[in-house]
Amino acid sequence: MAVNEQAVWEALRKVKDPESLRDLASLNMIQNLKIEDGHVSLSVRLKESAAAKRGQVEAEIKRALIRIPGVKKIDVDMGAPAADAAAAAKSGEYLSTVRHVVAVASAKGGVGKSTVSVNLAAALAATGAKVGLLDADIYGPNIPLMAGAEGAEPTVAVYTDSKGQNHEMIEPIEVNGMKVMSMGFLVHAGQPVMWRGPMLNSAIRQFLGQVDWGELDYLIIDLPPGTGDVQISLLQMIQVTGIVHVTTPQEVALQDVRRGIAMFASQNVPILGVIENMSFFACPHCGEKTHIFSSGGGQTIGDELNVPVLGVVPLAIEIREAGDAGTPIVLKAPDSVEGRVFKEAADKLIARLAEFSDDVVGSATAAGNGS
Repeated sequence: MAVNEQAVWEALRKVKDPESLRDLASLNMIQNLKIEDGHVSLSVRLKESAAAKRGQVEAEIKRALIRIPGVKKIDVDMGAPAADAAAAAKSGEYLSTVRHVVAVASAKGGVGKSTVSVNLAAALAATGAKVGLLDADIYGPNIPLMAGAEGAEPTVAVYTDSKGQNHEMIEPIEVNGMKVMSMGFLVHAGQPVMWRGPMLNSAIRQFLGQVDWGELDYLIIDLPPGTGDVQISLLQMIQVTGIVHVTTPQEVALQDVRRGIAMFASQNVPILGVIENMSFFACPHCGEKTHIFSSGGGQTIGDELNVPVLGVVPLAIEIREAGDAGTPIVLKAPDSVEGRVFKEAADKLIARLAEFSDDVVGSATAAGNGS
């Protein structure tokens, strides 16, 4: 079925410019419209002042066009606003001052991604490296509690660019040697975040481009479970150095992890390694290990992908207590079995990153030993 061009323009007239609230078509913001064999492509040029809304507008355009009979594929070029060093959100050059972006992921919920993220970030920071921790789990932001920053409120600083224009930038919370940003800082405790795709896209864009991360050696991103809007938006906006996948040992978790790995592999994002969490419970009285969630799942995934297992983390009350208290176990008890697991995982992560770049910093184990 041929796509009716008039129907395309009628659909585009329903999409509003976020500043003037007039439709994009009447403002001549739609350019290079092409329709061929069900493939609709076009360009949109918003004003620089509306750059933060680009993701929202793109999503609205695609939602409007996909309803038209015969439309099979939609490509929207939102363009890139003029570069500005004082406002990465308006330049499209997100995280240009960050050496390595490491996302902690798993398509399975409840496997402990946030625990792993905060302890990896804290271990890296303990080496003297400059570290940021971004909580990208918009619906379930637990990082503020676990990082020791619950109740903190970010401030906004105003920067003036070379053209004399002022831009607002969010200052991340600094705690335990890390710069931390989370939706949890922006909503009241217990308040649900009931957002759909375009708003999620906008939030991620803001966290990447309108937070003053400064120069960082490592930015650890705690992803939500699944393979949805947040993951896709992240990969579209920035160059991710690599992914650390978290799993528990049982097969039901491994099935979801494989799905997540396949999604990142399809986008050519390197897999840095696997961390097996809640691997076993060691009896505090006799020391006997019980593999509550089976065993060897992390190694199974590592062997399948030919990537290292960065750590095997026990199911330990000390890790849970440290997270609830806001002091990651790697800082609260660095010489404990649990603390050393995370420090060694950070060291392996640093070594793994060295395979992709010579620009790596620190050694968590050496820092822990005071050497």
